[in-house]
Amino acid sequence: MKIILFGATGNIGNVILDEALARGHEVTAVVRDPSKLATKHPKLHVVKGNVAEPASFAPSLGGADAAIASLNDHADPANVPRQATTLLDALAAAHVKRFAWVGGAGSLEAAPGVRVIDDPHFPEAWKASANAQIEALKAFRASTAAVDWTYISPAAEIAPGERKGSFRVGGEQLLVDAAGHSKISTADFAIGVLDRIEKGDAAKKRVTFAY
Repeated sequence: MKIILFGATGNIGNVILDEALARGHEVTAVVRDPSKLATKHPKLHVVKGNVAEPASFAPSLGGADAAIASLNDHADPANVPRQATTLLDALAAAHVKRFAWVGGAGSLEAAPGVRVIDDPHFPEAWKASANAQIEALKAFRASTAAVDWTYISPAAEIAPGERKGSFRVGGEQLLVDAAGHSKISTADFAIGVLDRIEKGDAAKKRVTFAY
């Protein structure tokens, strides 16, 4: 497949890039600063572009089978839902039907009617980014763009770790193990993202992965 990847220099995006290349996909990475992307591969094409400026990456969308975005903006989290809308519109205009968005866990249901972000122990420092991802999810659900998007929430804890190759796939509820923990490695999360792209399932839905 020909995949457009936004956010390839990020902690999660870079692992998704490695997983896509390992599977033999042709990847075009759209990044603001190409010098920050150390990965070299015959099937990797690097394009300098900014999500806020669709004209900078629109020519790269032609002929793509799918797109993946792993984006954040710690300086101005409010940009995140705008990025979601911009990409939905740009992908629809380019007839790219499949789109996976790396979202947040804050909007997952931890208990009936209670979101992860509603927990009094949820770190204050994470709230702005979490709320931005909640707004992004609303933007996806309200969009009429002709794109089969999937909003993918990680477990409550996601960090570098072992590539186990097995994990659970859920929907709107936070997945926890027998000890009450919700975790996944970035390597296994990347597997889940590429699986969704390849299988074409969970269109216009939110999914989550955890052990």
